[in-house]
Amino acid sequence: MKQLRIKVLVVLFLVAGILAWAGARLWDSFGSLPGVPVAAPIVLALIAVVLAAMAFSIRSGLRAQRERRPGAKGIDPLMAARAVICGQASALVASLVAGLYGGVGVFLLLSGTDIGPRRAQAIYAGLSVLAGAAVVAAAMFLERVCKLPEGGDGDDDGPGAARA
Repeated sequence: MKQLRIKVLVVLFLVAGILAWAGARLWDSFGSLPGVPVAAPIVLALIAVVLAAMAFSIRSGLRAQRERRPGAKGIDPLMAARAVICGQASALVASLVAGLYGGVGVFLLLSGTDIGPRRAQAIYAGLSVLAGAAVVAAAMFLERVCKLPEGGDGDDDGPGAARA
């Protein structure tokens, strides 16, 4: 499984932001721009909390297993792999969504926030970008927690390794 790279997430964020800014500008020229939902930052923050809780749970299980505490259950490798995949998918989607809301927020800021509803929409968009960054941070932490130690992945070609 490949490790998620920050560079990919940043490029996805920037491309989505530029496209959203251009789309918001075009949409606003034809009529009224749809609003940023109040639930957007809330949902993203909840996803970040779930990913962080998964990471802390797996980390404590791995620590208990490593310290050989009596009664400690081991972490199922398949469950850890699923958690990493969930985290990676969440990070990709969150960077895309944060880019979209970031582009709309930039458009709202540049078009003037002297109107009350536009100011509120810009705040919701900014909070969505922050919550998206929290999702990415939680996903990266989850990936770091579940990372195999160096040399422990079984892909070496030592004397006992099977040849294909």
